[in-house]
Amino acid sequence: MLKDTYPYFLANKAVYANKDLEVTDKFSGEVATRVALANYPVIDAAIAAAEKAQEEMAAYPPYKRQDVLNHCVKRFQERFEEIALALCMEAGKPIKDARGEVTRLIDTFRVGAEEAVRIGGEVMNLEIAPRAKGYRGMWKRVPIGPCSLISPFNFPLNLAAHKIAPAIAAGCTWVMKPASRTPIGALIIGEILAETDLPVGAFSILPCSRDGADLFTVDDRLKLLSFTGSPGVGWELKAKAGRKKVVLELGGNAACIVDADQADRLDHVVERVVFGAFYQSGQSCISVQRIIVHESLYDAFRDKLTAAVKALPMGDPKDENTFIGPMISESEAKRLEGWVQSAVAKGATLLCGGKRDGAMLEASLLENVSLDSDINCEEAFGPAAALYKFTDFEKALRQVNDSKFGLQCGIFSHDIRKAMRAWDILDVGGVVINDVPSWRVDNMPYGGVKDSGLGREGVRYAIEDMTEIRLLVIRD
Repeated sequence: MLKDTYPYFLANKAVYANKDLEVTDKFSGEVATRVALANYPVIDAAIAAAEKAQEEMAAYPPYKRQDVLNHCVKRFQERFEEIALALCMEAGKPIKDARGEVTRLIDTFRVGAEEAVRIGGEVMNLEIAPRAKGYRGMWKRVPIGPCSLISPFNFPLNLAAHKIAPAIAAGCTWVMKPASRTPIGALIIGEILAETDLPVGAFSILPCSRDGADLFTVDDRLKLLSFTGSPGVGWELKAKAGRKKVVLELGGNAACIVDADQADRLDHVVERVVFGAFYQSGQSCISVQRIIVHESLYDAFRDKLTAAVKALPMGDPKDENTFIGPMISESEAKRLEGWVQSAVAKGATLLCGGKRDGAMLEASLLENVSLDSDINCEEAFGPAAALYKFTDFEKALRQVNDSKFGLQCGIFSHDIRKAMRAWDILDVGGVVINDVPSWRVDNMPYGGVKDSGLGREGVRYAIEDMTEIRLLVIRD
């Protein structure tokens, strides 16, 4: 169960300053707990503390950074069910998905612990011309400095972890703004980090209103901004960020191609597509949104998929059997309900779903969707997907690319030539063969192109962004 109140963390310390932020149970709509809300002076103090602590944090030995991250792994394991239940309530995430996210939280910190002692460099041969005779070179990675971390509501544990773990591993101090709708996961991470001997000022976790949050973006004491969230907000923050490095993990409308050679395992493909499109009520930036099926399989695939989607249990996310829980808010459910209705008005066929009760929107599947419909062009970020058919694989690839987003794509095919062709042609950050684009493991490079963002997560790759290369040249 959630505590009655939660603090923010300022320079490693819990501060119960107020109870101004109400966090609701997303299923019942009732206030579940109250959280201390940071204001502008507090954020300013946190950044000052991070700047002051950076030299000590950079000197904090890699084995001690590893010890901190391993401590977190141990404590997450000990508090596993508590963390999962907190996530279930604050995010409305079905309890099985919540447990899955806690598992990934543990994975991400474990990978961070491993990478903390692997940050190396290279000895270089500089003698590429007579003028360089007798010169030797080498480089190493050094922390970039204090980092600003802004995490989203949909994976409040693991997407916070993908910022926190590499920052600690890299030797960077940091300040974090968790999503105001789902701050509890990040604050539990703060509770556990406060048990360690990280330098004072190494971290602050500050739920705050947008009015007070500009410092996370514009303050020049911060050397990197890592933001995960909507494209509109992300690009706006980048424009305001000044000289600091910016990493953006933004949205998508991920596609999945099902090729003609999948008739022998159509049930398996349907099962994976159902998961990819509708797990945690579709509120994932790599949720399957566009399903492009070869015409020879289309009718059979559509009928099997429709039956499977209709059968998805919907209800209280705390129920072990629930697959479809509430969206993050009633306003978001109304938005997506409107997109479904708009697609139907333009000629789409609603195969199932479409009904809404508060923040609960039925899993919705459509076909014959106009290519200019929001369901096709924009990020649904909820339980809705559209079916299309294709005859030519090259045209299917072009249809995937006909999007302002480019995060991940799934291809179900036995043909290695088509797999390699997709990898060459698709303008996305990742291509997943024989599974859905929603698949992710936490050490892989993850991120997108176009409106899906800049840079890559996955602990090793985030560390590269959170460090700078420093060269040493020695003349004999």
